[in-house]
Amino acid sequence: MNIKRDSYLQQLISYRFDGLVKVITGIRRCGKSYLLKNIYRDYLIGDGVKEGQIISIELDLAKDIKYRNPLELASYVRSRVEGKKEEYYLFVDEIQMSDKVANPYNKDGEKITFYDALNDLRSLSNLDVYVTGSNSKMLSSDILTEFRGRSDEIRVHPLSFSEYYSAVGGDKNEAFDDYAFYGGMPLILSRPNDAAKMNYLKSLFTEVYIKDIVERKHIERQDVLEQILDLLCSSIGSLTNPAKIADTLQSKQTKGASSNTIRAYIGHLEDAFLFSESKRYDVKGKSYFDSPNKYYCEDLGLRNARIGFRQQEMTHIMENIIYNELINRQFSVDVGVVYARSVNENGNSVRTPREIDFVVNSGGKRTYIQSAYAMVTEDKAEIELRPFALTGDSFPKMVVRKDIGKRWYDDKGILNISLIDFLLDKSVI
Repeated sequence: MNIKRDSYLQQLISYRFDGLVKVITGIRRCGKSYLLKNIYRDYLIGDGVKEGQIISIELDLAKDIKYRNPLELASYVRSRVEGKKEEYYLFVDEIQMSDKVANPYNKDGEKITFYDALNDLRSLSNLDVYVTGSNSKMLSSDILTEFRGRSDEIRVHPLSFSEYYSAVGGDKNEAFDDYAFYGGMPLILSRPNDAAKMNYLKSLFTEVYIKDIVERKHIERQDVLEQILDLLCSSIGSLTNPAKIADTLQSKQTKGASSNTIRAYIGHLEDAFLFSESKRYDVKGKSYFDSPNKYYCEDLGLRNARIGFRQQEMTHIMENIIYNELINRQFSVDVGVVYARSVNENGNSVRTPREIDFVVNSGGKRTYIQSAYAMVTEDKAEIELRPFALTGDSFPKMVVRKDIGKRWYDDKGILNISLIDFLLDKSVI
């Protein structure tokens, strides 16, 4: 099945021959290798690049096993490229399988790694270098770190709804219902039935993600890691922090789960690209709160599988999907906090915090967004829209809704737009 991933293709094109190593990162099984070896390769060939100018090395295959030695890799590529007039492209897949080898000129010195080899090759003016890969030995975030500022990152996510819909077509609402349930991991589209899709998603956690983190980070308390994972999956879109999670685990008689341990384990889940943190931002005070914050799952299908496809609360699922869409579009996204004045039971004036779901920034531009499954009464609309009036500025404001069709502006200039319309129209912000 042909899946369009045009936004990532355009990023690769924009970084073409810029002198840096292109590192393709993202959660495992989200389509990093397919993007490089199929979509980008097809583009290059269509642009006139000959097959022989693309050097593709797959370190997980027996045919390329000798190139796990970084010195062999560098020597081979130089023999293909050096002194030639043509431009060449090097694709190295599963780079984490590269070995560390002794320095032949200084046996007591630091070992030679893939970083040394690729940094050397980067000096060839007629070679453009691309790498991808991750497993328990090295997460793709670790690979990016190895290049220490000498690289471009192309962060790949599971399929957005527009990418998903471009592949499946049909009724938009039916496609969205499936997407909200099974998520956007590309292989889902080729699974033959519901049972196969569920089993695939469940296996990704048990056989891939958890094992990767436990092995890579030397986790001693896998039980605590999995309980944190379950809590974050159950509370997407809700405010939480390590101390609150620690209290919850202690109430379940889980010993040894300190706030510091939980904070570290959440960091590991973020490093594996399973979750993203969205911080709370004081809109008028222009400062961030330390905690609590919100955590969103990288893929709703994975989240649903982890909790047994229960807790299908559309309000939280919808919020997570909107957040992921904004991140896919490369916006900076915070949870907005504004304050209203109210009178307490003692007759004193107090400041009451109100929340704006998303403060979306790109450069000097900002947009405020509320996620509202439905606003069927005036009271519900007042609750959802009240925070917009408290920002004290005139940045664009919109409410994304599941209960309307065509978009429209209210008399305060607030855009009301349907969820599907928002997900399919990248020009709306």
